[in-house]
Amino acid sequence: MSRLSILEFPDPRLRRVAKPVDEVTESERKLAADMLETMYAANGIGLAATQINQGIRLVVMDLSENRDEPRIFINPEIVERSGSQTCEEGCLSVPGVYAEVKRAEAVKVRALGLDGESFELDAEGLLAVCIQHEIDHLDGKVFVDYLSPLKRRMVEKRLVKQQRQDKVHA
Repeated sequence: MSRLSILEFPDPRLRRVAKPVDEVTESERKLAADMLETMYAANGIGLAATQINQGIRLVVMDLSENRDEPRIFINPEIVERSGSQTCEEGCLSVPGVYAEVKRAEAVKVRALGLDGESFELDAEGLLAVCIQHEIDHLDGKVFVDYLSPLKRRMVEKRLVKQQRQDKVHA
């Protein structure tokens, strides 16, 4: 397994819409393992393939305290939504930024597993938020898109400045 580089906002590659996976192969299984390692190393709870510059519909997440309950979703799609909740979100692609985002309280997601078999999952609370957040990435959206234009510009300016400083000190 290997750690991958995570794209940071406002990188335009985060805006690409991911393509569906036609067949689950060893390539997707290896990518999922590498994504999990990358996510754990970055102290995240979810990571979409888009965030590591892979244009396929693949998401990994693990919300467990012991980091021992990985979930993999290939070609995930939300088939039902209900309720509403506001939750503070952060993102590995938008480091150091947290904001309140309104999303569905519960979702039903349909996806393929690493075995290529279709499954459905009913999720609520943080798991529902995480699923919606990661699917947004696959659709070319970043959670800062839910912020006001002014707040989004402020976040972008701050991150661009930080990225410049990081390059100078690298």
